[in-house]
Formats: sequence, structure tokens, C-alpha cells
Amino acid sequence: MFYGEPDPPRARGVEVAEGILRIVANNPGKMTYHGTNSYIIDTPDGRFIIDPGPAEDSAHFEAIVENLGANPAGILLTHHHSDHFGAVPALRERTGLPVYVSRAFPDDAFQPDGFLKDGQVIAGLTVLHTPGHASDHLCFARPDGVLFTGDHVMSWNSSIVSPPDGNMRDYCTQLQRLIDRNDKVSLPGHGPVLRDPGPYVKRLLANRMRRESEILAHLSSTSDSLQNIATSVYKKSDPHIAMAAERNAAAHLEKLLSESRVVQDEGIWRLP
Repeated sequence: MFYGEPDPPRARGVEVAEGILRIVANNPGKMTYHGTNSYIIDTPDGRFIIDPGPAEDSAHFEAIVENLGANPAGILLTHHHSDHFGAVPALRERTGLPVYVSRAFPDDAFQPDGFLKDGQVIAGLTVLHTPGHASDHLCFARPDGVLFTGDHVMSWNSSIVSPPDGNMRDYCTQLQRLIDRNDKVSLPGHGPVLRDPGPYVKRLLANRMRRESEILAHLSSTSDSLQNIATSVYKKSDPHIAMAAERNAAAHLEKLLSESRVVQDEGIWRLP
């Protein structure tokens, strides 16, 4: 279902679509794949960077500064998680560029230069507020069918949805929103370019609905704790992956609770 790629070059801009450079941060991991994708985009207003990446990768940072070139214009953020946002304060200090984030941006310690709302256009990109993975998550759509999807849709794996900031009901609603669009290419926050993304996003949503059905099937035979439900449904042995699976299970249960399809009493979940 998912798509892999060889270990990508580091600290170097690689063109992945017309007027778009991808630079992959050197922060590989079980939740980040080869690393965070930062994208430098030629726009009518100058060059913008989407998601400068983690604070710790100085070579990545310098590659961004170099590739922004002589006409840099701004910094766009898909969401506040540190593997995307970490380098933003230093990049603004170094370049003086304005930083634009979602109106739902939760970090009170950082004051952005502009807040973006759903449907707004900035530098020729249409803002899509796509909460689910994070409450402030944004995608950015270019008129030619290129969509920057951040962590809402990744090509290498499904996204973790971890309450309380993550919300499975919102996430599934926003997956359906992307299905209803006609994007030609998705550029994710981690992993390779995703071409013809519609069928892939349909599979992502179908997989979430399958997990939901498995949770309900488990509860139809026994009331249980979150931990036992996650172990039964996801069957993950790696402790890091098991933890992520448990957070996804929690998000599914919160969604089902909001729909009055399950109830919870002192940590035990059951059908009504």
C-alpha cells in the first residue's frame, strides 16, 4: 500500500516538480522515515520554504538558506510538530523572512508574522485547513494540481493521530475532502512524491474504517481497556510502533464516543 525510496541526498535541493525543490533533513526514524521534507517553491512573490525542518540539522539549515537564493519571500508551516517547525525561529532570525502558520497554531512561545485560514491564498497557494494529525495542520494547493500534504497524507506510511491535539473524526473528514479534490501530485512531509494521489488517499481512509470496524468487533465480544484493544487490533511488537498504534486506537475510540457508538467508564470501553 505504501511507497518507499532509496536513502535520499542530504543538504541538497532536488527538483521534484516545476519550480519546486525538495531538501530532506537528516532526521531519519520510525516516525519520520528518511527525514522531514522541506520544499522550496518558486512563486509570483519570490521563493517560499514549506517546513524548514528540525532545529538540530545545521547542514539542512544551510542548504535551505542557500537554495532560497536572491529573492526569498517567506516561510510556510504545515503544523507545529518539532520535526517541521524546529528550525523556523532560527531561519527567521537569519533571513528576516515572515512566518505564516495556521490560525489554530498552538505555540504561545512563538509569535508568527501571519495567520492563515482555510481558503486563503498566499503566494499563489490555496490554504486548506486539514486538522486531524494536528489541530493546526495545513495543506497548500498549487493551481496546477500539486498539493503539499505535510503529515496529513504521507506516501511511506499512515499518520499517527494522537489525542487530544489529534482528532480521528477530523482526520477522516479531511481525508474525504482530499478524495473529493482532483490533485495530480501530492508532496508529503515525509517520503517520496505521490503521483495520482486519489486512489491512495481512498485506501488510507478505507484502512481507518477497517480499524474502526475491528475495534467495534473486539468490543462486541468483551469490554476492555485501551491498551488491550490496541494490542488485539494492531498486533505490533515493536514498542515504539505499539505506542503509536495505541494513540491511533485512542483516537478511534474518541471518534466512536463522539458518535455515541461506544461508551467509556473508568478506563473501560464497551458498546452502548
